[in-house]
Amino acid sequence: MPIGRIVFALVVVSTLSFGLHYFVWMRLVRDAALPDAWTRGLTLAIWVLGLVMSASFVVVRFAPRAVSSPFAWVAYVWMGVLSIWFFTLVPMEILRAAARATVAVDVDRRLALSRMLAAAAGVIGVGLSGAGMVSALSRIGVVKVRVPLAKLPAALEGYAIVQMSDVHVGPTIGLDFIEQLVATANAEQPDMVVITGDLVDGSVAQLGALVAPLARLKARDGVYFVTGNHEYYSGADAWIAHLSTLGIRVLRNERIAIGGSDGFDLAGVDDTSAHSFGGGHGQDVARAVSGRDPTRLLVLLAHQPKAIFDAVRHAVDLQISGHTHGGQIWPWGYAVKLDQPHVAGLHRHGDSATQIYTSRGTGYWGPPMRVGAPAEVTRLELTRA
Repeated sequence: MPIGRIVFALVVVSTLSFGLHYFVWMRLVRDAALPDAWTRGLTLAIWVLGLVMSASFVVVRFAPRAVSSPFAWVAYVWMGVLSIWFFTLVPMEILRAAARATVAVDVDRRLALSRMLAAAAGVIGVGLSGAGMVSALSRIGVVKVRVPLAKLPAALEGYAIVQMSDVHVGPTIGLDFIEQLVATANAEQPDMVVITGDLVDGSVAQLGALVAPLARLKARDGVYFVTGNHEYYSGADAWIAHLSTLGIRVLRNERIAIGGSDGFDLAGVDDTSAHSFGGGHGQDVARAVSGRDPTRLLVLLAHQPKAIFDAVRHAVDLQISGHTHGGQIWPWGYAVKLDQPHVAGLHRHGDSATQIYTSRGTGYWGPPMRVGAPAEVTRLELTRA
């Protein structure tokens, strides 16, 4: 990523971080009027963790994984706790406003209310954070989805595509996780495996050895990959070359035939954001489907769901995407919906014949937590409509 983008991102992140930390400190520590020793200790802890969280964006990118990994665990867990506390505290502002409007101003009552709300938010935040970590770090389950498709050849009834997406191998996700995913995928005996972007958060030099087990993926018709935005933060060209050495076919705005005359077409495109990184990268659905036989089933791999708008224009039958993480930590899914037309699951897009499946993601980004959006390895079973 260009240095200008990194500096801009750091300024934005640092500003948001300060605001979040101040709000949480104000409601959980200052307003609760705890004993001085507790106030000083919690204040120090919150602001030190805030500095660690902000610094993690630099440390994770430039330090060796042996250094960045423990640093990232502290920073990202705190990021998750902070986020959950924020979303717990915000609705409580309504209670504060209601109390001020209906109860006479009284210092003791105001303090009692502040302590009660701080205690409730503290318990809820810690509880949801713990549950979120259990969800994110437990063995990933397989989500099985039947996809009815009018153009599916009879010979391919029950065709199984196993999808992984948004694994985010990096400072907190490593070799053990990838080995687990490979075993899970192979146990499904898929006809095809697809990886729909954001596999990594780091360079080939840092993480190449950690994705080596992907070479053991087994599928009759092969393993396919399309880039996500995080590949472009991590050196997309190097990753495209490296994945090819693992027997993974990277589809870049191109289409291939699967299964001959009784098969279907599989297309894949660069990430929606790829054009901004130059080097000939950029999403191009038109190029990917050029020259297709419209009577054949066409499946498109595209990291971001918003590629569906181009997919509909080019009569794609099924788009398989990721990127959203299903929101990862509730209620972030509502914010994702502002940017993406689909957040999770199988949908028919509007009045079109085009369907889209959006994975909630297989790993996680940042906080090792999932609240209301469990991770998944997806088995898409194609069936005749």
